[in-house]
Amino acid sequence: MSLELRVEKLIYGGDGLSRLDGEVVFTPFVLPGETVEAERAEARQHVQRTRLLRVTEPSPDRVDPPCPVFGRCGGCQYQHANYDAQLRLKRDILAETLRRVGKIEFDPARIGIEAGEPFGYRNRVQFHFERGQVGYREMNSRRLAPIDRCPIGSPKINEAIGALNRMVRDRRWPDFIGGLEVFTDERQVQWNVLESERPVAKRFFEWLAEEVPGTVAGPLEYTVNEDVFQVSGTSFFQVNRFLLPRLARLAIGDARGATAWDLYAGAGLFSLPLARRFERVVAVEAGRSAADLRHNAQRAGLKVNTTTEQTEVFLAGAKSAPEFVLADPPRAGLGKAAAARLLALRPQALTIVACDPATLARDLAALAPAYRIESVTLVDLFPQTFHLETIAKLALHDLGSTAHATK
Repeated sequence: MSLELRVEKLIYGGDGLSRLDGEVVFTPFVLPGETVEAERAEARQHVQRTRLLRVTEPSPDRVDPPCPVFGRCGGCQYQHANYDAQLRLKRDILAETLRRVGKIEFDPARIGIEAGEPFGYRNRVQFHFERGQVGYREMNSRRLAPIDRCPIGSPKINEAIGALNRMVRDRRWPDFIGGLEVFTDERQVQWNVLESERPVAKRFFEWLAEEVPGTVAGPLEYTVNEDVFQVSGTSFFQVNRFLLPRLARLAIGDARGATAWDLYAGAGLFSLPLARRFERVVAVEAGRSAADLRHNAQRAGLKVNTTTEQTEVFLAGAKSAPEFVLADPPRAGLGKAAAARLLALRPQALTIVACDPATLARDLAALAPAYRIESVTLVDLFPQTFHLETIAKLALHDLGSTAHATK
């Protein structure tokens, strides 16, 4: 039996929230204000999920998705909304998450929005292979959604899709490969094996190089503004090719001075610009990106003191704070230990670059006894999806109590 639902709002994750006889119901691929028909799909922990059948009263923000596998593929959730609406929805979701999780009242109108092109932006994707087909995983499934193009992928990514579709039909294709990742700056292409039942022979990568011009063996050299970043296969690097050049400016702003820390530094996207503004920069990176970070700083002729300690360990051993801290933590956020230590050290200014609004809200709440929020900017690194990046800039309530030193 179908249900008639009136969608109240979207939640983080992309679903629309409705209420039916006191029950909260979640439905994908809908928009606020729409009336839809849906059928019950599953119920977990008192949450009812439904499957969209038909939109009976569409929102004026609804558009036709350009991707033929939208709704099946698990990559995108918002292609049915025009881009201005996507940005408004994400801003409202961010403000609500800050309020609900962190008990932080922040007017959505005060949240800045930084956006680039809504399509063709991704410089890194992961492909899966089954029975001579190339694709992405379906939503909430291990099933393959075959593709011959990807609207959010860059031109070089789509060139790779075309090549892979030819190659998987060739008898030379090694069927034991289950997944490949491709990363590109539109000139060079780096391939990383994600799933394979056995080691992949060198001749396979030589074949890739024949089919996809620009294929490199080893690290890729990615230029962002005045810097060139060596990015190895295991290194983290942002995926939005249009917004990459703006990220450092957005995160660092006008900050400059004697000392700064870059926590969770990766390959040095923020460390290198910081080193041009501060006399001493400590970059903390415990992952495999640390080798790239050292190489990138040295090649740029910049002095960056790199430590491979875990951020929590580094902070625990720090005796006093720098003037400025930039933290770009993984999805789990700073966490209790790091937030507590920053609260104790009290750097004058602290910027958090967060990829999950819930963990950001938790971290901001933990830092609230000492810090005020100066600004919040939503950086839409992932158009057409529910994901969002946030840059939160904090300053001490009482600047006069801050120490100035380094580890």
